[in-house]
Amino acid sequence: MADPVRRVEDAEELDEPDDPDDPAEDARRARWSAVGTGAVLALAGLAAAVLRATGGAAPALAAAAYAVGAALCALAALLGARGRTRRAVWTLVGGVMVMALGDQFD
Repeated sequence: MADPVRRVEDAEELDEPDDPDDPAEDARRARWSAVGTGAVLALAGLAAAVLRATGGAAPALAAAAYAVGAALCALAALLGARGRTRRAVWTLVGGVMVMALGDQFD
């Protein structure tokens, strides 16, 4: 029968540094990358939308495209936080493409 109390050897194994080839560590890093990138791009798109909307000379379609792209990037950050990194990356690509399209309207 297994001893329910942890032995000293088991506690020492927990203090070892993470294995760089560990798939769980790679997944964790991908999640945080998706969350961080999505948040930064969402803030940048929101700032661009506000600047285009208050600038007056730019068409409203440019501001709307930046706002939609920012919303997609925020959605990508949420997907990344939930572990859906592949969907998050493709949503980030879509959001940046929408913002780039909005830049063409300018």
